[in-house]
Amino acid sequence: MPEHQGTYDPNTDPELLRQIEEGLDMIRPYLMADGGSVRLLNITDDLVVELELLGACGTCPMSTMTLRAGIEQALKHTVPQITRVEAVNASPAF
Repeated sequence: MPEHQGTYDPNTDPELLRQIEEGLDMIRPYLMADGGSVRLLNITDDLVVELELLGACGTCPMSTMTLRAGIEQALKHTVPQITRVEAVNASPAF
């Protein structure tokens, strides 16, 4: 996918949104088992996926590690064009 096609907005790309949600759906059962979940908030122009960590994930001190080791890896596997995954409300790891 060419970078910055001028008017391209990844948030309005139905195929990209479908792929990201599909990737998140593969992770959600594991998060829900621990009382948490995740919601897609935004995709930046440079294809950074911004997520909101919900429930127990939003307050868990290990959420940053879960994000990097679990969610980001799963999403990059499903949607290789994304550059990184960020949580807008992640608690810092202690």
